[in-house]
Amino acid sequence: MNSYYDHQTTIYLNGEFTRAATASTDLYGQSLHYGYAAFEGIRAYKTVSGDVRIFKAEAHYERLKRSCELIHIPYPFDNNELIEASYKVLELNNLQEAYIRPLVYCPPGMTLKAAAASHIFICAWNWGAYLGDKMLRLMTSSYERPNPKAFEIESKSSGLYINSILASEEARRKGFDEALLLDAHGFVAEAASANLFFEKNGKMYTPALGNILPGITRATVIELCREMNIPVEEKLFTINELKTADAAFVCGTGAEIAGLKALDEYEFPLPWEGSLCQKLQQAYKNRVTGRPVSAGATLV
Repeated sequence: MNSYYDHQTTIYLNGEFTRAATASTDLYGQSLHYGYAAFEGIRAYKTVSGDVRIFKAEAHYERLKRSCELIHIPYPFDNNELIEASYKVLELNNLQEAYIRPLVYCPPGMTLKAAAASHIFICAWNWGAYLGDKMLRLMTSSYERPNPKAFEIESKSSGLYINSILASEEARRKGFDEALLLDAHGFVAEAASANLFFEKNGKMYTPALGNILPGITRATVIELCREMNIPVEEKLFTINELKTADAAFVCGTGAEIAGLKALDEYEFPLPWEGSLCQKLQQAYKNRVTGRPVSAGATLV
């Protein structure tokens, strides 16, 4: 049928497990008409011990709850039950290393009022790194990250991702792999589907909160920096400052950690192998698969 499901795929829908091919939703739902929904992207990994672990499941479902609260969608769900259901979806579909997508969506409604009820859907499928395994070329997008005064920017809301689609499509049409968006004040915000870090003079930098999605992978990278004694700073910076960086990467649950080859005409000069960025990429792989962070990530 497609790469996400087939006739045998099982999903979780409103407390029950059912076939994806026969599940349905209402054509008059607010989520379909207005993008009024919230979702998460979560990954499961087969660990070195041989079991399957959903990485930071609690943090993802807490963010899903928070996203719904920010945009006034009821969240009557128990996160422990949803985590259990996520593991069951993996089991029923014989998945080990998989991408998991929970979606909270709204019932029929043609008015612009907050929803009085909501539904929950959880699916999973095999999915490699969202942006691929090669070093990426980014372009500075003509689209800006939405103004936080116009939207609850910290919510992972469905409608907000139209902005990401437009920016990504612009980048691909111009021969780049992904887009980098600035905020309304001209500071670097994030890629269309991932947060950004850059390395300069032995220190890591990342955009401060306020105009970006507070990514769970982003938080994990900051944790790793502190564990590995790598200096890291959250700050505002311009595109011109970024174009003096030694190396850089984007990160997210879908992308994991993807190194950058270039931004617009600027090629990052530091070789990827041996850079702090590469060490963090390896440390992240170790963390999600249950290996010691120090393995393959020793600083020199």
